[in-house]
Amino acid sequence: MLTLTTFRSVPEFAIGYVRDLRVRWALEEAGLPYTVRALEFQEAATPAYRREQPFSQIPVLRDGDLTLFESGAILLHLGEQHPALMPTDAAARARVTAWMFAALNSVEPYLANLVNLEVFCAGEPWTAGARPAAEAMVHKRLRDLDDWLDGRQWLEDDFSVADILMTSVLRLVDSMKMVEGYPRVTAYRDRCMARPAFRKALADQVAHFTREPVAA
Repeated sequence: MLTLTTFRSVPEFAIGYVRDLRVRWALEEAGLPYTVRALEFQEAATPAYRREQPFSQIPVLRDGDLTLFESGAILLHLGEQHPALMPTDAAARARVTAWMFAALNSVEPYLANLVNLEVFCAGEPWTAGARPAAEAMVHKRLRDLDDWLDGRQWLEDDFSVADILMTSVLRLVDSMKMVEGYPRVTAYRDRCMARPAFRKALADQVAHFTREPVAA
């Protein structure tokens, strides 16, 4: 039995972007049923939960006796078990794993930094000076990804958990319309988001959070 832990409610701007979406999407791609455990924010800070997730974050996935945190680790675990998420050939699996690390380490920190400046630090006097360098790094990463996608439909030969992570990262800057300046990245993101499993996962997350009171 698979159990996905997420929050019971989040601020409205976060709905559709909370990281449990990455796990929901992977589970849908693999056709795996699961249940959802919803936590209040204050529950995430309890000693009991921190034994599952030391940083009081979500998601957490329970797979039988195994409990995993960090979305990348969860997707790697699922990918290793299900060919719909990761190829069976050893070399191809290694390349997909490299792209998983790239999404989380070479791309996400720069996009998340820009989101932090734009959303969470909005109005701070120092953000104006920090933004040009932050934007430049985002553009560099998007250019690099655009080059890689020349002639490719997915990051590697077939759709995989690496594409789930990369698309989730690209969506961080949806409101800034930066991806739209890179036609191959835009087409790639849209192709991933057109998959039925993504649409189902997104609809389920939105339904989960909108039927609960939104956190202040």
